[in-house]
Amino acid sequence: MNCRAHGEAAPRLVQTSSGAETEALGAELAAKLKPGDVVLVAGELGAGKTTFVRGACRALGVTDRVTSPTFTIGQRYAAPVGVSHVDLFRIAGLEDEDPDLLDDYVGADMIAFVEWPERGQQALAWLGRVAARVRIEHAGGDRRTVEMTAAANRRGSCG
Repeated sequence: MNCRAHGEAAPRLVQTSSGAETEALGAELAAKLKPGDVVLVAGELGAGKTTFVRGACRALGVTDRVTSPTFTIGQRYAAPVGVSHVDLFRIAGLEDEDPDLLDDYVGADMIAFVEWPERGQQALAWLGRVAARVRIEHAGGDRRTVEMTAAANRRGSCG
């Protein structure tokens, strides 16, 4: 895999045919995550963002029901390493919100998944711990195109 100049590895494109396959991709990514990592998950409504996160959460040891936190901003799940799931859909931009809004969801002791990261792109950039960017798009029926890009400089590797 070739590293890009802007600090990310070349994207990996995968087509899934079911929710189970999308969850499996989330689980595959989760196996590479460590405390403090943040994964940005983008895509239109109904694209499968929460399905992807659910697969990652299961692989990380979450046993609670994993649902979209759209109406609550975020949820925290108990697991061997704490997991949080943030949804910024209802926020116009993080720059107009309380600066501590994400403190309960993003930190060195947990792994965080952020849906609709474009709503807070500049505010999220300061984290400096973005481990991966995921974009999920409808491809007709139950099929999805998933683009995953890992941070190239993360732990000194390109993926």
